[in-house]
Amino acid sequence: MTKSKKATPKIPNAVYEDELLRLQTELVKLQEWVKATGARVVILFEGRDAAGKGGTIKRFTDHLSGRVARTVALPTPTEREKGQWYYQRYIAHLPAPGEIVLFDRSWYNRAGVEKVMGFCTPEEYSRFMSQTPVFEQLLMDDGIVLRKYWFSVSDSEQLKRFRKRMNDPLKQWKLSPMDLESITRWEDYSKAKDEMMDYTDTLESPWYVVESDIKKHARINMISHLLSTIDYGDVPEPDVELPERPPAANTYERPPRSQSTHVPDRAKAAAEES
Repeated sequence: MTKSKKATPKIPNAVYEDELLRLQTELVKLQEWVKATGARVVILFEGRDAAGKGGTIKRFTDHLSGRVARTVALPTPTEREKGQWYYQRYIAHLPAPGEIVLFDRSWYNRAGVEKVMGFCTPEEYSRFMSQTPVFEQLLMDDGIVLRKYWFSVSDSEQLKRFRKRMNDPLKQWKLSPMDLESITRWEDYSKAKDEMMDYTDTLESPWYVVESDIKKHARINMISHLLSTIDYGDVPEPDVELPERPPAANTYERPPRSQSTHVPDRAKAAAEES
């Protein structure tokens, strides 16, 4: 008789917050190193719907500059884009020197949703599988740091998250018809993911799997791993001193408040209502 897998104990909230802050501090160091060295970093976030990619990206970028670290989440391709070389619209978003780009889904759409839902032809799919390792090798040969993460969620946990989204007015927008379709096509997506790994999990550009049934664990594990794979270092901080404000010259007179249009004080009203 096989023993059931012992549940992983969840990280205590206080420990999670401390560890996340430590990792986010390291991400700021990584950002400064990227700026100083002109490095180009591309991070792919892939996985099933509701696997926790978006939450991880949010914690990743919380304290980073939008001028250095930006998230790319492309919509459905236009008719013009459908006629382009498949990778073309992704290439337009690759980083310049001193930038980090996080793809919230990437060119691997073709290996997942397009394959399962029949949005690409068998020929297009086959061409993607053969071209992708070459495409990624070209990126790395040009000096781009490429990391690929697959967020793995169980079917029961995914369904639980979908149900939660249905009842949460702040998250209902996340639940699309495509998400609901994925429930009935679990095995199809599993087979597509396995085949994708067979073709594109290479020594030069490996896939890293993030177990994501526990969101907080996934965030900590993914960020920690990413930092461990890049040989970044401390960048000397410039000496900055806050200047003293010079004494008032009494040559400026602030115009009356009545001349400006102020937003209503909703905060005060809410406090009074409570």
